[in-house]
Amino acid sequence: MMKNFFRNGSYFLFKKQGNLLSAALILMVTYAGSMVLGILRERVLVSYFYSCCKESLDVYYAAFRLPDMIFQLVVIGALSAAFIPVFSEELIKNESLAYKISSSVLSVLLLVYLFLGGLVFIFARQISDLITGGFTPSQIGLMVNLTRLMLIAQGFFIISNFLTAIIQVHQRFIIPAIAPLLYNLGIIIITIIFAPILGILAPAVGVIFGAFFHLLIQVPLSIKLGFSYKPIFDYKIQQVREVFRLMLPRTLGLAVYQLEATVAVFLATSLSSGSLTIFHLTQRLMDLPVRLFGTSIGQVSLPLLSSFKAKDDLQSFRETTASSLSEILYLSLPTMAAILVLRIPLVRIAYGAKTFPWQATLLTGRVVAIISLAIFSQSMVELLVRGFYALHNTKIPLVIATLCVGMNIFLSILFAFKFSLGILGLALATSISSFWQAFLLTVILEKKLKGIISKKIFSDWLKMVFSTLITAIVFWGVMKILDLFILDTTRTINLLTLTLISFSIGIFIYLFLTTNVLGLEEGKKFSGILKKLRRLKGALPSSSELIDGSTDSSA
Repeated sequence: MMKNFFRNGSYFLFKKQGNLLSAALILMVTYAGSMVLGILRERVLVSYFYSCCKESLDVYYAAFRLPDMIFQLVVIGALSAAFIPVFSEELIKNESLAYKISSSVLSVLLLVYLFLGGLVFIFARQISDLITGGFTPSQIGLMVNLTRLMLIAQGFFIISNFLTAIIQVHQRFIIPAIAPLLYNLGIIIITIIFAPILGILAPAVGVIFGAFFHLLIQVPLSIKLGFSYKPIFDYKIQQVREVFRLMLPRTLGLAVYQLEATVAVFLATSLSSGSLTIFHLTQRLMDLPVRLFGTSIGQVSLPLLSSFKAKDDLQSFRETTASSLSEILYLSLPTMAAILVLRIPLVRIAYGAKTFPWQATLLTGRVVAIISLAIFSQSMVELLVRGFYALHNTKIPLVIATLCVGMNIFLSILFAFKFSLGILGLALATSISSFWQAFLLTVILEKKLKGIISKKIFSDWLKMVFSTLITAIVFWGVMKILDLFILDTTRTINLLTLTLISFSIGIFIYLFLTTNVLGLEEGKKFSGILKKLRRLKGALPSSSELIDGSTDSSA
């Protein structure tokens, strides 16, 4: 019996997800678990450090800036825009050459990481002093130590995310999606055990352990799929040159985003103590729906869109992109409404430890209200940029990103300091620039492909907006009735009950409106998936159904 259990478990973990919606749902579920653990991680940090030493917690979040910048520039630019499209196309033609390409690319990425990481390690104090606005010398000294510790973790992450790309191109999504769970668990466990001894250094050590296990869990499957790293770099291979040709514009685009994030750190640390922590906590709440809907569907779409490009099947490319955009909006719009209406209960549940003051809760709720308006646009961007990458076009996302980041920085300074809005101004600038980025990417991709936004699709989007407005009223009404007449929301269990009941009733109304009243295909698809989830095998079919309007299953 145990033998069958482990064999079936191994089959489930290593199984190919041929249905893109099923793959996206796997990512959604595991992302949800990871993000819940991420929220728990932040709650642990708040409970240990906010009341006694929020200045140190600001430093901890600021210390992520430099290591994360290296990771984003070295890895994300190479993988999402360059390596995955080239590797997935070559895997169809010549598997041996595909893995030779992967070894060459990974070798270069590791060398670049060692070079940049070495520079940051040596000049950590000077750079930390430059990118923070109001830190004291003691805070700068602590930031230097934390930054150097976290650089170790980025080395694990570079290899781990490279393995993630290879595994996902093979349409295996479960193991890579579990890896972030281990990362968050590592931080939580190490913090709880060692915080009384190491203080704020404990979560930094936890980052290293979490990153190591993020890598370790993916090694067996990557080997099983045929990857075997060889320390080579063969620039004579045309596809290797193509990877770095595509990587350059994407890396420049990411450099623009990193400038935006660095300016945000500078501005937040120039405000009152604890501002950076509150802004960070708000962004973590927003990450959940964006990763659930935008990143998950975008990630599983990229290899498929790349294969359509390789086959010159632009009709399937259009249908997949259009369908995926509609499904992202279908999921993200009601979630945006839920977070906007239920913001205070959500903040209290997520971070409302006794050490997180009521005034901080109210301020965080106001920031959440403003930045939640960009959930749907940020989710759309996750798919739209990948559509350009699959077309081997990284220049347009770079230009648009540069324009929108410039807008964000200008508006952040204007709102935060000229209009004295503080971190509320940072949130408002983020939302406005996100709207414009999604709009410009959509318009230009439509002009290139002609067929993404038909009259029917636009009409469906308006129906989703209408349903979302009705749902928001339901969220608010149910919350008020429960709060005023039924539940004592000073107790956490009642607060959680209020949130779950309000959300469940609102989502039921949304599903009913979109499926039974307005007849949206997205509602029918997801209602069908919910029924299939009763049977694991039914929820994870291994057929080759795609996310497009021409099949019965889409995502």
